[in-house]
Amino acid sequence: MGQTPPPENSEAPDDPTHYTFRQSPAGAPSEFILGETEIEWRSGLRSLKIPYREIRQVRLVYRPVTLQNYRFVAEVKSRIGIKFTIASTSWRSLVEHERHDRFYMAFLTELHRRLAAAGGDVAYLRGAPAFLYWPGLLIFTVLMLATAALAVRTVQSGEWQSSLFIAAMLGFFLWQTATFFRRNKPGVYAPDRLPAELLP
Repeated sequence: MGQTPPPENSEAPDDPTHYTFRQSPAGAPSEFILGETEIEWRSGLRSLKIPYREIRQVRLVYRPVTLQNYRFVAEVKSRIGIKFTIASTSWRSLVEHERHDRFYMAFLTELHRRLAAAGGDVAYLRGAPAFLYWPGLLIFTVLMLATAALAVRTVQSGEWQSSLFIAAMLGFFLWQTATFFRRNKPGVYAPDRLPAELLP
């Protein structure tokens, strides 16, 4: 059996100006470097620099994936339409994720400090966009109520096994999805007060 590759960010664990993660099992890692006046993004042969004053929006979200339900993402957009994503986990293989909680938090804190110092007009947004969040919450609520009503009807008809199965499924989806909606409630935040529920 081959050796496990070293974790991302292992070379500079105390340097908040560098952060690396892998967006897919086969793709090149994404590396971010905070300079004096700009953020640099490197991935494979590609390299891009964006001045802090050209960044117009940062959005922090909770975005779980199939194999990693404790995953956070920062979406950064520039004024000319460039967008890149910084995630708190890496793909290590087809079935394994690695968390970078401490590195991610340190890097985001330093990024926000430099953005604020640059004095640009940045929108700091938290959670999902409102036009997606509120309809999604409504649909989720209706589905949960309908499922609960179905469980009650199965109990009344004496179908205990079916009712227990439905109740178990309801509890699981309620726990998973309620966490998603709780963390991703739309709003704004200050660059010196990052929302704890959207950080590892």
